[in-house]
Formats: sequence, structure tokens, C-alpha cells
Amino acid sequence: MGNPTQFPHIVVHAPALDGSRRVTEGEVTLGLASHLDDVVEILRLADLDRIEVEESDLIEWQGGGPDDWPGLSEHEV
Repeated sequence: MGNPTQFPHIVVHAPALDGSRRVTEGEVTLGLASHLDDVVEILRLADLDRIEVEESDLIEWQGGGPDDWPGLSEHEV
């Protein structure tokens, strides 16, 4: 048998004081996200865009899930 496929371990960290959340793969910081769309873009740039951000077991959400972005105010219309 060949080597098992390595799946990345992505962590979206708990929100910082400004509401941004660090996105890491292992020891590497991939970027800072202030919205779920940012997480999607960060993973795309890291060539990890095949991951379903909101449903994947490969992503560990710390300090809140994909809907928790305390830095976001309600959008005014």
C-alpha cells in the first residue's frame, strides 16, 4: 500500500478582540479572517478550496462556529 493521503488540519481560532479569526494549517498561519467568506478565500489561496468550509470535519472551529463573527455589526440597509 502507498502512503495514506494526508488531510490538512485546519483550525479557525477563537475571535480576537477585533473579531478577526486566525486560520492555521498545522503550525502555519494561512491568514486572518473577519468573515466566513475570508476563510473560503484563504483556503482557496492555499489550494485547499475543495474543503466544504461549513461542513468539513477537516476544520476545527475554536471559540465559535462558522456563524460566529463578533466583529461584524449588523448590516444596515
